[in-house]
Formats: sequence, structure tokens, C-alpha cells
Amino acid sequence: MNLIESIRIALRGLSVNKLRSVLTMLGIIIGVGAVITLLSVGQGVQDLVTTQLQSVGTNLLFVIPGSFSGTAPRMRTAAAMPTLTLGDAEAIADPFHVPDVVQVAPELMAAADVSYGKKDARISVSGVTPAYQAVRNFPTAFGNFFTETDMNSQARVAVLGNKAWERLFDTGGYPIGETIKINNVPFKVIGVLESKGGTGMGASQDDIILVPLTTAYQRLFPRYRDQRGEPLVSVIYTEVVSEERMNAATDQIVELLRSRHNIKYQEEDDFSVISQKDLLSIFGEITGVLTIFLGAIAGISLLVGGIGIMNIMLVSVTERTREIGLRKAVGAKRRDILGQFLIESIILALIGGILGILLGAGGAMAISRLQSDLKAVITPGAVLLATGAATSIGLFFGIYPASRAASLNPIEALRYE
Repeated sequence: MNLIESIRIALRGLSVNKLRSVLTMLGIIIGVGAVITLLSVGQGVQDLVTTQLQSVGTNLLFVIPGSFSGTAPRMRTAAAMPTLTLGDAEAIADPFHVPDVVQVAPELMAAADVSYGKKDARISVSGVTPAYQAVRNFPTAFGNFFTETDMNSQARVAVLGNKAWERLFDTGGYPIGETIKINNVPFKVIGVLESKGGTGMGASQDDIILVPLTTAYQRLFPRYRDQRGEPLVSVIYTEVVSEERMNAATDQIVELLRSRHNIKYQEEDDFSVISQKDLLSIFGEITGVLTIFLGAIAGISLLVGGIGIMNIMLVSVTERTREIGLRKAVGAKRRDILGQFLIESIILALIGGILGILLGAGGAMAISRLQSDLKAVITPGAVLLATGAATSIGLFFGIYPASRAASLNPIEALRYE
């Protein structure tokens, strides 16, 4: 019997009990759909993280308090881990100490109670310098960023992130010139940032409020100082002259800060200098492991679907015992019976896999619509993996029923009632 004839007979056999065949394929459909959806969303998360980190430029270094482990950056606020000061940022900005640095933008991050009219919210507030806008690539959608004059005069002015603007003001409400209160201190809104999407160093890049760094120390967070009274910072963003000088700039910053912090030879640094490449590598590992883990969980339903195929094929063997005996009596060989039932189980799994791919694509698109920043990516590798898994499951779980059918004695099979 040729392959085409075997497929035709298999399809005819499966069509006799349509509902049973559909229910048998359901486990495969759900399993393949879940695998496709989770792998696609995982790839979308990786692409989102990569895009967000690359949006600030390729020649940016982050100097953070504490250690940077091999699995994840451990970000801390200045109050939780007081190892970086404003003096450190000023020293890094000195071309005599670090000649490969172009601009430095220190940032002090802390959560604060913000109110406007009857609306109250807990929002991340950052004290920054005017250089922050250029170093972090944060253009304003409308209004202005604060200036050196605002810094020197400790002006109570604020620039809102796009999401913070939406939370405090009614949709379409024009905030420029309005007064908000941060920890009960009035601030005049002078600008709104363009939407960046995603997350930045520890918080949403849009759900933030920026104020002059000097104002933050004086009006909002006066206690954020070390034992010597020096103002603390949460992170120091450092723009390097070129991507080729990143390693040299890193060495210069490490040497400078070790000297300033009196860290002795072979002692561990109380700070970390990391690049976007480091962050991409770390976040790529994290999202990759999570994607594999979620895919493995989804794969359990494929196993359940395979058991369902085996169960139904065993029932089919029992129901078609007389048919098997008749086919053997007229000359069908063991391999013909074996191949027939294997093809039926593979077809069940393959059709279920195709329907599962369609279900997975729909699920990935639905998740993408729920989160505007996230675009699920359906890769050919994910489709081939799901299809291959479905076919393999059909083959694996069809072997035992097919072997049982092929081993039936034709005389006993013909006498079976």
C-alpha cells in the first residue's frame, strides 16, 4: 500500500467519528497554541528591551551604587545604598580625571506623593541636571526642559513624563503653567516629555516627574546625604566620546571612584560601571530563561494531548479488530498495519498542530493589542518547533497502538465480536 492510499484511508477513518477526532486533537491544539504564544511574547519582550536600551544611544555608561551581579543589575535608591555622591559625578565630569567622557548626568530617584486638584498619585520623582535631557535622549513633546538658571536658583519647576501627565491631568488637559504639589511642595509644570514606552533604570520611563537636582536636595529629599553631608545620587549617566572608547572610559571611572572611595587593593568595589551591552546581555538571559520555562510549562499540555492520541488509537484498534483481521487475511503485512495506524496518529497530531499554530498566532496578536509597547514576534523557529513537536508526539504515542494492531492474530481478529 502506498503512502497516499494510507493517508486517504486514515482520513476516512478519522472522519467516521468527527467529534471524537476533534476532542482528541484539542490537547495538541491548546499545547501548540500555548507554545507559539509564549515563545512569540518572549521574543517580543526581548526586542522591546533591546529597543528601549538602544534608544538612549550606544555610547552610554551607567554608574550605579552596589554590585552588578552576573545575572541581574541590582538597582538601589540612593537612600538604600549610599555609595555614590554628587561629588563623584562632578569628578567624572572633570576631563582631567576621565578624558573620554563628554557629558555626565547624575540622577536622584525617589517615590513621592504628587497631587493636582483632587487627584493624588504615588509617582517616581527624579532630581536631574539639564544635561539629563541630552544624555538620556529625552526630548519634550511640548513645553521646555529646565535650564542652568533653574538649577542655580533652585527653581520649583517640573517636567512631567507622558504617563504622569495622563495620571494627573484629564485627557487632553494642558499642564503647562499649572501648579502641582510634590510632597506638599508646589511646583510649576514647564514641560511634558515625549513618550518613551517600556521601563528604564528601575521605573517606567513615562511615569516620572523630573525636577532640578538642586531643588530636589533642598525641597524634597534633604535627608539624602551621606555621613559627611555630601548629596547622594542613585545613578550617574555618563556619555562617552565614542563607542570605541567605552572600555577605556570604564577603566578611568573605576580607577577614579576606587580612589575617591578609599577602596584598597583586592577589595570589592561599592559601585558598578555597566554599559548597554551588559544590560542587553543580562536582560536577554533573563527573558530567554523565562521564555524557555514558560514554553516548557506549555509543553506539558502537548504531553497530555499525546496521551489522548494514544488512548483514542487504542480504542480504534479495539473497534477495528475485525477489519485488521480481514486485511491480514487478504495479504496485508505487519508493516502495512503498523504504518496505517502510525499515519492516523501523525495526521491527528499534525492537523492539531496546524490549528494550534493559528490559535497561537491569534493569542500573540491579542496580547500585543493589550500592551501597546509589546509586539509579539512569531518566528519561523517557533512554528517549526511546535510543528515538529506535534508530529513527534503523534509518532511516539502512536507506536504502541500501531504495534498492538500489527501484532493481532488474523484468525482471532476475525472471530472477535
